[in-house]
Amino acid sequence: MNATVEQRLLSKIRTLSPQQVTEVQDFVEFLAAKSVRRVAMDRLLAIAQELHAAGVAPMSDEEIVAEVKAVRAQRRARAQDQAEGSGADRS
Repeated sequence: MNATVEQRLLSKIRTLSPQQVTEVQDFVEFLAAKSVRRVAMDRLLAIAQELHAAGVAPMSDEEIVAEVKAVRAQRRARAQDQAEGSGADRS
């Protein structure tokens, strides 16, 4: 973004109500998340093509469900460990 466009946007934002500024912030965060998802999808599609070219068999629905459950269990355990660790620091 060039400086002129940035200054115009900032100038317009300064005229908005606090509620409108919050809406603008939400929209900007939505756009940023959308961009991240797009990049992740592009990477995923590239990996899928490479796996297909390498002759790797696709995972079954059951294997995918098992992988998702395993990752979720790891995340829960890590979050619980972090929560217990932060609680221990306060004592």
